[in-house]
Amino acid sequence: MDSSSARKTLLLLKEKEFAYFISTRFLVIFSLFMQTTVVSYLLYTLTKDPLSLGLVGLAEVIPAFSMALLAGYFVDKREKRTMYLRCILFYLVNAVFIFIICSNIFIHSHSVKTVEWLILAAMFFSGCIRSFLAPSSFSLLPLLVARDRMPQAITWSSTSWMLGSVLGPLAGGFLMAAIGVSDTLIIAAVCLSLALFSIVKIKPKPVTLTKDVGILKGLQEGFSFLFKSQIILAVLSLDLFAVLFGGAEALLPVFSKEILNIGEVGYGWLRSAHGIGAIFLLLILAYLPLKKNVGTKLFLCVGGFGACIMLFGLSTNFYLSFGLLFFAGLFDGVSVVIRHSILQLKTPDEIKGRVSSINMMFISSSNELGAFESGVTARLMGTVPAVVFGGIMTILVVFVTYFSAPRLRKIKLE
Repeated sequence: MDSSSARKTLLLLKEKEFAYFISTRFLVIFSLFMQTTVVSYLLYTLTKDPLSLGLVGLAEVIPAFSMALLAGYFVDKREKRTMYLRCILFYLVNAVFIFIICSNIFIHSHSVKTVEWLILAAMFFSGCIRSFLAPSSFSLLPLLVARDRMPQAITWSSTSWMLGSVLGPLAGGFLMAAIGVSDTLIIAAVCLSLALFSIVKIKPKPVTLTKDVGILKGLQEGFSFLFKSQIILAVLSLDLFAVLFGGAEALLPVFSKEILNIGEVGYGWLRSAHGIGAIFLLLILAYLPLKKNVGTKLFLCVGGFGACIMLFGLSTNFYLSFGLLFFAGLFDGVSVVIRHSILQLKTPDEIKGRVSSINMMFISSSNELGAFESGVTARLMGTVPAVVFGGIMTILVVFVTYFSAPRLRKIKLE
């Protein structure tokens, strides 16, 4: 990126509504990742069962996946800022519920099984909210900036998400060790309140009016666009299976407690390692944007991600484990940038909600499915074999996709 492009990227933050959007996005992601970090650690502490960690992912993915298409259609017909605001309100209500069921008073007066089921219910509700949050955020962004500034806006949007995903788990680990679970969950709720204040500063935007062809026809339009774009379909498929089999991070409480013996703070660092690597990648891409041999780089990086996950499963050293997750995040960030850029720039405004929802079904939901897969295989094989198996399967997916989708090797972002 030349100095002129870098200056344009920085100047974009002077546009107040876009700055509020970035602040909102960061605060929501920061809060949710902190919350999930705390809840996962607490749940494994109570149950001592890696399958419970997989069930957390499954509880969130069921509504996120099953409601995604309807949510995308609904968002396309509604005002985006208001939808985003309502999602944050519901997240705040859920945060209060999670605080109550994770408090010492509640835990000591109820059985472990009761607490586990209530946590899963909270994650289920969170998945319902997320099915609306993702398309609302995706559709609101292009309404805040001019189209010729979208590349810079995407960079900031991705960076805010990555920062939240890094600092949230890190803060969660440190705060759990310093002030305990309950107070940490209060801080997460406060951050959601600040996000609510930030999104209110954005004015409602006009809705792009199109002929209402009905829910089924509307959903068909979203899928039709996706399947006609073979490159997009191939990229989404590659990411889906890579994330599905590479869901080792769901088992980090097990590694922290039983393999690496690093406690809450070390657990927070491990939870953040992936995001730190992704942020490092974004800094690199700010000056060395992806233009040539994008397809080859994509395959190499997804393969590198699988190799890092496999080696992480074999590691018994904290620093090596952190480094492997750091590079896994760096490699994973490449496919994130490619996928998000293509989707945002090539999707018509009137169907962004639906296409974003399909993207969430492919990618975001596969994170939770990957967590469930890791939990089940850890119960059947053991924790280390389950992670190694996931890494090997990710590498196998890369080889299969490389030979079955030749057009993907030639994609360009120019």
